[in-house]
Amino acid sequence: MTDELAQAPPPRIFTRHGGVSIAYQRFEGKSDLPGVIFLGGFNSDMTGTKAVALERFCSARDQSFLRFDYQGHGQSSGRFEDGTIGQWRDDAVAVFDALTSGPQILVGSSMGGWLALLLTLARPERVVGLACVAPAPDFTQALMWPRLPAAAREEIMNKGMTRLASSYDPAGYLLTRALFEDGKRHCLLDAPIALGCPVRILQGTADPDVPWQHAIRLAEAIDHDDVLVTLVKNGDHRLSDDANLTRLDAMVLELSNLAEA
Repeated sequence: MTDELAQAPPPRIFTRHGGVSIAYQRFEGKSDLPGVIFLGGFNSDMTGTKAVALERFCSARDQSFLRFDYQGHGQSSGRFEDGTIGQWRDDAVAVFDALTSGPQILVGSSMGGWLALLLTLARPERVVGLACVAPAPDFTQALMWPRLPAAAREEIMNKGMTRLASSYDPAGYLLTRALFEDGKRHCLLDAPIALGCPVRILQGTADPDVPWQHAIRLAEAIDHDDVLVTLVKNGDHRLSDDANLTRLDAMVLELSNLAEA
């Protein structure tokens, strides 16, 4: 654990309908700047490098910032293997409604990009900008299922789950049939995605999890003229080195300026 995380205050808790506890951290900034919300990735949490660095950037600008853990992630209640895209989308909407006010910029990383798109569609009147890092909309169907070994797919269909090895977690990921079946209901890329705000996408060309072509497919699907994709040559999936953190800061600053114009 880094010194910064060791000194961080304990998370605050928002209790959703049904007693679900959502852990979050919030910085209250100026009311005249749009707030920024970070949505993390699959089996990630709000203590990740991008979330913490972006909070530092926003607090230096006195700009409100919110990061949180979905159910089954980080310090929130629930089990990861019980989660689905729809459930995590509902977490994001509940947090958005209860803990923020006024215009907001959403920053989604990997799966968080998918959830940020779904949140933007759910609350279009309040989202004024969307920044995505290695966005993975439709990943359950378009990226993960086709890559699973046949034996793993068979186990999911017959037993309801399988454990998949992962370079991000020594224990691997427990993948459920519910995750894939629910994911189908929230897929976006096969039709125009009607967004009312500018979109910025940061994508590595050497990303082993989300191919850069997936980012281009997303950009083409978004029904809005102001969509820019930045490809980072040889960039990985996390894009959490100093140079790419600076790029992410610049994206949020640009979206903030566009919202204020």
